[in-house]
Amino acid sequence: MRVLGIDPGSRFMGYGVVEDRRGRLVHVGHGVIKVDPDAALELRLKSLHESLLEAFKLYRPESVAVEGVFTFRNARSALILGHARGVALLAAAQAGLSVHEYAPAKVKRAVGAGGAADKDAVERMVCTFLDLEELERSDASDALAVAVCHLNHARSGVPVAGTRGRTRARATQAKLADKLTPSYRRPEAR
Repeated sequence: MRVLGIDPGSRFMGYGVVEDRRGRLVHVGHGVIKVDPDAALELRLKSLHESLLEAFKLYRPESVAVEGVFTFRNARSALILGHARGVALLAAAQAGLSVHEYAPAKVKRAVGAGGAADKDAVERMVCTFLDLEELERSDASDALAVAVCHLNHARSGVPVAGTRGRTRARATQAKLADKLTPSYRRPEAR
């Protein structure tokens, strides 16, 4: 399984690709999408979107893992980060990829850095975990950590983030359909 992890940001968006090869996690590639900080927000978002679509074409992941939201003291910063996350989710959906979200503390724990660890600790653990030399930016190491987090969850048999609720909702709908009057028929029963 090949996963592209994303560390969203409106000026720097990190991505990292990790693959599970017979139980061993292997680094495939990574990068940081840098946009002009002086450009209008909509132009930065467009650039992020186009670059992500290119990364999906280049690396051909089977799924995408995105770092979830965390608390901000500055509402404006949170809103702008939300726009960048939305672009990442949209690009993945357009590419037909499943999307999974993980809380920052869960991502840090997945690489052994501890839930309150700083970016340097995450980078050191990701480099150790994936047998890499130093990375140029923490955005890429955070994205690789998100990919590792997803693969660890997928391998452990723990329900993968982002899919559990949808599966439960489908099961509930099926049960409800079975309880409806006989005049209701599922499309496959017609």
